[in-house]
Amino acid sequence: MAMIPDAQVPKLKQAAVELKKMLRPESEEDARIVQKGLMLYRQGLVHHVKFIGGTVWATVQDVTPVRVYVNLSDPEESTCTCPAYGFCRHRMATFFQAYGQVDSVSDWVDEWRKPAKESLEAEKWGLKKAKDLLKNRQSDTQDYRGWVEEFENNFEEIVLGQGNPTPYVIANLFQAYLRQIRASAPLKQEWRSLYELVGYLYAFKQLTALSVKLEHSDQTVDRYYRYLFETIEEDIDDLIATLSVHSLPFDFDPFIEELRRETAELVEHEDGFHYERMNLYRLMWSHLLKSPSWRDEERHRLEAFGEGRRTQAEEVALAHQYFLSRRDKDTLDHLRKLGLHTLPFTFYWIQELISQGDNNRAGDYIEYMTQHIRAALAKMDRYHQARDFTRYALRTAAPYFRTGGREDLYEKMLAQTLPYSFIEYEDFLFAKEQYAKWGELYTYANEDSLSVPNDKIKIVQKADPEVLLPILHQTVDRLIAQKNRASYKQAVRLLKKLRTIYKKLKRVPEWETFFATLLDRNKRLRAFHAECERGKLIEPKVVEN
Repeated sequence: MAMIPDAQVPKLKQAAVELKKMLRPESEEDARIVQKGLMLYRQGLVHHVKFIGGTVWATVQDVTPVRVYVNLSDPEESTCTCPAYGFCRHRMATFFQAYGQVDSVSDWVDEWRKPAKESLEAEKWGLKKAKDLLKNRQSDTQDYRGWVEEFENNFEEIVLGQGNPTPYVIANLFQAYLRQIRASAPLKQEWRSLYELVGYLYAFKQLTALSVKLEHSDQTVDRYYRYLFETIEEDIDDLIATLSVHSLPFDFDPFIEELRRETAELVEHEDGFHYERMNLYRLMWSHLLKSPSWRDEERHRLEAFGEGRRTQAEEVALAHQYFLSRRDKDTLDHLRKLGLHTLPFTFYWIQELISQGDNNRAGDYIEYMTQHIRAALAKMDRYHQARDFTRYALRTAAPYFRTGGREDLYEKMLAQTLPYSFIEYEDFLFAKEQYAKWGELYTYANEDSLSVPNDKIKIVQKADPEVLLPILHQTVDRLIAQKNRASYKQAVRLLKKLRTIYKKLKRVPEWETFFATLLDRNKRLRAFHAECERGKLIEPKVVEN
């Protein structure tokens, strides 16, 4: 095996750090990748290792041999000839083979597994602590302050009982705490739902406060426990739905009044949980706190702060209160002042209006989203992030268009979100039989004919064959540029299709001029000329004796 150049040692050690971040020990799939990669490495199945620049190349002899490329600067950009998606066992084995030259692979694996072991131990401890608290619990009380005191004490005991938790054990301890809330709830269903609702609202506040106290970065939260906020939101949504089935008893009035205050406090904070805070606020005011007088009071309270004196979450909260009051112009004007970062909140309002069957109002919000979505996409650094955002926006608006919403607005949305909406726009134009625009879209997106399904090519070739000319020309050029026998064969097949289309359009001289120029431009590519002869595009040369 080639020895690693001294200059590559720091890059390899940095890759070891990045892989620890990228692969999660609590994930069964990631654990399996590390285990199988370790097995391949220890069995000596990694061969022909080369260090080129900041990369490692190798062959891994698995069931079938595969070629592997590991990018030390960005391991996620590594590749393998196996069909697996993402960082596979072969890439892992190659990394181990290289890393073994500079440090202990066993130590790396033990250190990587440490969070999973600690998480499991923390979960066991948290569950035991929760059971102990249940045993010592006093009788049920219907007192808001008493509930809150209980939640605070239990959080202190379960989540903080062993000191400040490390990021990778927070999720396990917090899950034990949520189980304790459910287990402590009153037996009567209506009081049970209210108790859990208050408990989960406090759980949200406690978790955000802990994250801020421990100064966890967004990346740390995303990696270890961001999903917990989504879990809390989903549970609160279900609990509100349960409570909203019937009229709330008068005994609930003091509790609802407290919930109004707690919900207002959600949006008072400036931290990394702006969206999560606003989502909970929206849920509470849309589906539980539905009294018009309460909403008026809340709107007046937020307005009274004045411009520039509200948090980001309070600004969006005010827009939401305008929305609930059906003051859509005020809602959208307020969003325009706030900027593009508020655009995702329109998705929730669109979904709400569509679910209510209010297409007229939904159309206004979809129009606003369409006007601003290109600028929002331009601010996104990663293709996949922009593609996911586009897909979610189109999916959110789809029911509006399916139920008679403006088709021109849908096409405008598709155009504004290119290139991320290419698949949806291509389907839309083809279904509308707008073949000329369909062909222009393929040319704009720099897509070749090999990506067009054969059934579509046949339909277009029959209905409007001229549309295919630029697509086929583009693909032929791209195939010839690859300079290998297989691509030449594909190019010849497409050239024959081109010749057929030119004949059908009665533009044979144009074809002859193009083809003669193509042959002359590529006269040094003997293999290409040979394939043209084999495909009977040109007559074979006669060799004189």
